[in-house]
Amino acid sequence: MLVDDNNDDNFFHERVIRKIDCADAIVVKQTAKEAIEFLKQKEQHADLHPELIFLDINMPGMNGWEFLQEYENLDPSLKARIVVVMLTTSENTDDKVKAESYGFLADFKNKPLTKEMLTEVLEKFFP
Repeated sequence: MLVDDNNDDNFFHERVIRKIDCADAIVVKQTAKEAIEFLKQKEQHADLHPELIFLDINMPGMNGWEFLQEYENLDPSLKARIVVVMLTTSENTDDKVKAESYGFLADFKNKPLTKEMLTEVLEKFFP
């Protein structure tokens, strides 16, 4: 799942994922709120429930940090086996430190998503 309000980033990141051919489906949500609602409705789309989420920080409405707070409070069955990676343009060291405070956040990466970056995430979390 890609959670980012930037259409260009979503298009580019989706292409990287498709080139590596590592996903049966790619779900794109342009707001964090839509992503949370999608996760809450797992029963309605169990075949599309993500195993990996790439999350942007800066989005209108609910930002990436607010998504993480909502995500943390989800029922454990809704977030079982999901790897969450923050993927952002932020080079602020405070953001990286803040990200590390979320024990369930798997990684913090800078955009754009590259083949090498995706391969590293896949090898680390999906051996």
